[in-house]
Amino acid sequence: MGNARIIAFYVTICCIAFVISKIIISVLLYRRWKRKNMVYADSVSGGKMVMFRSPLIHSLQSDAIFKKTLKFSSKDVIGSGGFGTVYRLTVNDSTAFAVKRLHRGTTEVDRGFERELEAMGDIKHRNIVTLHGYYTSSQYNLLIYELMPNGSLDTFLHGKSVNKKNLDWPSRYKIAVGAARGIAYLHHDCIPHIIHRDIKSSNILLDQNMEARVSDFGLATLMEAEKTHVSTIVAGTFGYLAPEYFDTGRATAKGDVYSFGVVLLELLTGKRPMDEAFLEEGTKLVTWVKAVMQDKREEYVIDTSLEGCPINEINDVFSIASMCLEPEPSKRPTMTEVVKMLELIKSEKVV
Repeated sequence: MGNARIIAFYVTICCIAFVISKIIISVLLYRRWKRKNMVYADSVSGGKMVMFRSPLIHSLQSDAIFKKTLKFSSKDVIGSGGFGTVYRLTVNDSTAFAVKRLHRGTTEVDRGFERELEAMGDIKHRNIVTLHGYYTSSQYNLLIYELMPNGSLDTFLHGKSVNKKNLDWPSRYKIAVGAARGIAYLHHDCIPHIIHRDIKSSNILLDQNMEARVSDFGLATLMEAEKTHVSTIVAGTFGYLAPEYFDTGRATAKGDVYSFGVVLLELLTGKRPMDEAFLEEGTKLVTWVKAVMQDKREEYVIDTSLEGCPINEINDVFSIASMCLEPEPSKRPTMTEVVKMLELIKSEKVV
């Protein structure tokens, strides 16, 4: 009996020590999080604003931002998508942000919002749009991003602005490499790995140097490093979705590769995936280009503004796009392999 009491005593001591250590670790982690993030409570709406550590953090005041967001109007809109509307938020003469307002309509939106925060909060990469913080309340959620002054690739390729400038081949090549690097970082360097699930030209933004930045992780889902598939939640944009997605409903890294292949075709042809001309003929961009490539007539589909550009480089990108668009997912390259192939097209390093 004496030995049993001694054993019980030591077991109790170990359990208490374990609990205390967990409490201490939790406190230390919370203090570290508080140092890393600045949290503001908004007494007006009962909401909360969290700003990640950033050089621009001192430019932000919770009350001021909240008041400005209440005054958003159609003239402030710079974009929109399935999960919400994007506004331009001007703090002062030198500071502006892109604010995505996500309406609380269903639990799916809430889960998507939380996934986006988890995925974006700690990601810092030259080819990914930075998330500076977020605001949450019972009415709506706000995501506060850095503002991309040159808008989206979609606008440059398909916009109707009278003063729109054509993208030359060096710019298109640079955008292709930058976007590929950003997606490869999400797929291979983030832990847990991240599948974007909605790669398209409107989610590739351009900074002041026309550097590509991958944006919009509202549909992104984290996956554990050892898992192949991510989720069965329907997401993506028609015209960019891989064919297997319609059979399985599962978003995978190879599905992102397929979507990127469609973006490469947009850069090469200047046409939307579901262009009106294709719809009239009952086809789409991928089918049209593949048919032309089989006949070795790639020059027939090249954007007319690219006439006189290095045809060998353009054909190499066509070949990479073709690999990305393989019907069988296992035959598609990884995004890391795509980056390497794109970089090999030019001997000099793209900056």
